[in-house]
Amino acid sequence: QVQLVESGGGLVQAGDSLRLSCAISGRIFNMFVMAWFRQAPGKEREVVAYIHWITGTTAYADSVKGRFTISRDNAKNTLYLQMNSLNPEDTASYYCASKSYGGSSSDANQYQIWGQGTQVTVSS
Repeated sequence: QVQLVESGGGLVQAGDSLRLSCAISGRIFNMFVMAWFRQAPGKEREVVAYIHWITGTTAYADSVKGRFTISRDNAKNTLYLQMNSLNPEDTASYYCASKSYGGSSSDANQYQIWGQGTQVTVSS
């Protein structure tokens, strides 16, 4: 079983940067895609970015394209989300998640394993 633990959230000002990390442990042999999702109060969970673990192919939500970068370190079994030019609309709980092969990588329901989340708050 894969376990995911996020870190790196915090309170920042608009325009600042943060880097989130997701430490991955356990049996990862069937992990195909890793993603970052976020959920703001009163809103549905939405995909931020995802990466195919083997090929490194990435995709981003339009709202973060050009500001956020998803990456992974296979040797360290760690997923990252570099967030630049943060704005108050980025305020949310951020979750990393993993899924096996199949299904849409943008659909939260396709992900089998989730971390506990880390809070990002951006003040104006």
